[in-house]
Amino acid sequence: MTPQPGFQWIQILYALATLFVVLNYGLLMTALVQKIAARVSGRHGIPIWQNYVDLVKNFALRSQISHGVMYYMGPIFRLSGGIGLLLFVPTIYGLPWAQNFSFAGDLILALYFVFFGTLGMALGAGESGHPHSAIGVSRGLSQTTAAELPLALAVYAIAVQYHTLNIPQIVAAQQGGIAHWTLITNPLATIAAMFAYVGTMMRAPFDVVLAPQEIPIGPPTEYHSAYMALMQTNRAIFPVAKTVVYMNLFFGGASNWLEFALKVFALYLIPAIIGVVHPRFRVEQSIRFFLKWGLPVGVLAILVV
Repeated sequence: MTPQPGFQWIQILYALATLFVVLNYGLLMTALVQKIAARVSGRHGIPIWQNYVDLVKNFALRSQISHGVMYYMGPIFRLSGGIGLLLFVPTIYGLPWAQNFSFAGDLILALYFVFFGTLGMALGAGESGHPHSAIGVSRGLSQTTAAELPLALAVYAIAVQYHTLNIPQIVAAQQGGIAHWTLITNPLATIAAMFAYVGTMMRAPFDVVLAPQEIPIGPPTEYHSAYMALMQTNRAIFPVAKTVVYMNLFFGGASNWLEFALKVFALYLIPAIIGVVHPRFRVEQSIRFFLKWGLPVGVLAILVV
């Protein structure tokens, strides 16, 4: 296959380096947020290195259970969504090796990867053999679809505002200080997108799929060994990749790794703090929340632009 114009093979190594940095950052940040939540509840929490131990342990295990092919493809699709999302957006603005493959796609492609992993896990759950898997699938797809509506409207608003769907160009338009961020120039689009961000991070009150307060079922118990390790890897990469997209679109991007770490951590704390202080919604409450609050704000963002 003929390489696209501007493609160089060294960019594959650069993309792998970005993936390595984000994976380790995600593992550490996830453990830190869990520890913060535990301290709020009066518990000690897990060690910071616990995610590494779990990852190595699960990759070393092998499964003796046999299901359909799609059951095993579910975690692969899930991880592909997280990695694909990360590699088609720029990580650090102005740093050549951290642009990844952002030249090869646009915002529409990034949004596709956001939904790709969810669809893959839904197909995998369908072959899990669990009698209640359809409940988890319907919960997940219903909430994800409702949460994506405000994001789609926010993306349309900023596309009209910046006259492009190219993520590096959107980041470039926000350079020059906080006054140029979409947060300031289009606050309604930012608010609508943040509704979607909090909802798709799968923390309380929007953790209706895993429903940890109920009988433990779903992917964390249906999948195990190396398949669980793939899901743990994605759980470190995908939230960071999703946060990078929001950082680029609404908060001016990042011009160095320190700014990247601080902005991503600050955004990541928003759903974590909300999850600590709020109980879980019922499914209908979650969907009604996005339609009642997120959707009208998204419509207003487009009308204002």
